Amino acid sequence: MMNTRRNHEIDYKIFGEEMQCVEVELDPQETVIAESGSFMYMDDHVQMATVFGDGSDRAQGFLGKVMTAGKRLLTGESLFMTTFTNHGPDKQHVAFAAPYAGKIVAMDLQQLGGKIICQKDSFLCAAKGVEVGIEFQRKLGTGLFGGEGFIMQKLEGDGLAFVHAGGYILERDLQVGETLRVDTGCIVAFTQRIDYDIQFVKGVRNMVFGGEGLFYAVLRGPGKVWLQSLPVSRLAARILQYGNSGKESGSVLGPLGRLVDGDGF
Repeated sequence: MMNTRRNHEIDYKIFGEEMQCVEVELDPQETVIAESGSFMYMDDHVQMATVFGDGSDRAQGFLGKVMTAGKRLLTGESLFMTTFTNHGPDKQHVAFAAPYAGKIVAMDLQQLGGKIICQKDSFLCAAKGVEVGIEFQRKLGTGLFGGEGFIMQKLEGDGLAFVHAGGYILERDLQVGETLRVDTGCIVAFTQRIDYDIQFVKGVRNMVFGGEGLFYAVLRGPGKVWLQSLPVSRLAARILQYGNSGKESGSVLGPLGRLVDGDGF
């Protein structure tokens, strides 16, 4: 069977362990698209350009591009994306860096059913032609209580796409009817046949004293799921907690300890 990709076909290498970057190799006239702020370096003949929308060229006319760009605003992204095109006669390279400690995952959309649904801040870069849109979760419970998982990004096409996640990445293949309950922030991505819902945490003590929130995501197969061990929202909340508590977080004496240290109240 012939490989008939509509999207640009790119090669890549991922470097690093905890702080990773991906180097994309471009043949002449090949292009990669990326979110603003992810660029790291590029060879001499690679040219950078800013485009309105997602750069996939699927949107027809000006109104179509406006709608595409407007949807990107709902996920907290910019109206614009950046393209990097090799205008030289030989292979050229461009690299993109992860925004925080974690892993970069390469996803071949052609082998994953042509569509991936991912967390709204996880997309890093992709081959030109991959459409970056939004995916609303239609169920009422998900919409009201989904939090981080309510408005998600969708990546459609048949090219390579790269997503970033915090901490360690765990892949799970769910069989038909197999269910996995997950913290909403720990979901990185899943294939389109996965059924996604939000459920209450059962038990009054769990809700009041559990410290894990009132809701969790329920993923039901068949399909593939990518999970992250350290959501950036959890990391940011913990840093903020320590920043606000100051010395009290490390002392059983609390304010009394600060007084003994000479800091006053």
